[in-house]
Amino acid sequence: MLGVMAGISTHVLDAALGRPAAGVAVTLTAPDGTVHPGTTDADGRVGDLYTGPLAAGTWTAVFATGAYHAASGQEAFFPEVTIAFTADPERGHHHVPLLLSPYSYTTYRGS
Repeated sequence: MLGVMAGISTHVLDAALGRPAAGVAVTLTAPDGTVHPGTTDADGRVGDLYTGPLAAGTWTAVFATGAYHAASGQEAFFPEVTIAFTADPERGHHHVPLLLSPYSYTTYRGS
């Protein structure tokens, strides 16, 4: 079921290097299987990963962290980070941040 106009964005920060994680490929998959690709900008953001009527249900964001770490000269334990979350169109915009280091990560529902 499609909801109100909303969006999904992300912001990736590299805690080990103390800076935004630029160039991280992100693949967002909607509940119906539609794929929305993006790449973090110089500030570590993908502000328009998804725009449009937001479908309720489980969305999945996959971050290519292994490639990012390799490009930044870091060894890493996680080749990718997958975050599944439940979207509620009535809550409007959904922001899914990722705080990243080579051996751990944290996420939360952002604003």
